[in-house]
Amino acid sequence: MNLLTIKELNAKQITDLYKITDLLKQDSYSNLLTGMTFVLFFPQTSIRTRIAFEKGIKSLGGECILFPPETLDKKEELQDVVQYIENFAAAVIVRHKEYDKVEMLAKCSNIPIINAMTAYNHPCEIISDLYAISKIKTDYRELTYSFVGENANICRSWLNISTIMNLSFNHVCKTGYQFDYEDDHYTFLTDLESVLPKTDIVLTDSLREELKTEDYIKSYQITLDRMKLAKKGALLNPCPPFYRDEEVSSEVINSNYFVGYSFKENLLYVKQAIILYCLGIEIN
Repeated sequence: MNLLTIKELNAKQITDLYKITDLLKQDSYSNLLTGMTFVLFFPQTSIRTRIAFEKGIKSLGGECILFPPETLDKKEELQDVVQYIENFAAAVIVRHKEYDKVEMLAKCSNIPIINAMTAYNHPCEIISDLYAISKIKTDYRELTYSFVGENANICRSWLNISTIMNLSFNHVCKTGYQFDYEDDHYTFLTDLESVLPKTDIVLTDSLREELKTEDYIKSYQITLDRMKLAKKGALLNPCPPFYRDEEVSSEVINSNYFVGYSFKENLLYVKQAIILYCLGIEIN
């Protein structure tokens, strides 16, 4: 099984992944991937995602071979590349800006292809984030999630998981950055202050250059005062890398609203669960 986009999954599959994650956190399964090699394509700039996948594989007994994503940009056709890789690897994990290349690998491959991020989406990260929220808020499927920022890969993945898991999802940004999408799970708004009183989880992503303006930051930066407008017990989950005094203020990152750095420790276990699920390996 491949994992290219959250849209390929259903609610049961996501909750199954969470059950596997719970088991992995409770016990040591050091031999599940023994004898298996995984080919990873990651840029040098990747930190959290790469650590989680590499450490996750190695702690289950597997081995990793790492290439830069530019390796996939050469003249050789991807169908030839991946079919040679099949001789040596149990699965391929790819972080590449072009979603089409990840999709092409999957079309031509007989081993699982796992999308570790593209410019189009970031499925593993958002599956992990919702799992982490579920450990803090047991009623996580009843909460209201508000994403503040452009309609890029992080927002798209939150929209996908919200649709599948039947979450209430608001998207807040200036006009022109909404999805062309009509669904009961998606509401686009331009007024941040009006949506915060209805919000349990505030989500952000780093800003593209054209949004790093005084006017945009004044209207949409998540500050401590703005978080105080949100519902009681609200949390701020900024997608890293986040930048203080751009999409979020320094003050709010230093507050109890911030989910904290340990929030991302679940990346390792969720990515282990994804690998096992894609390989069809069951644990009890």
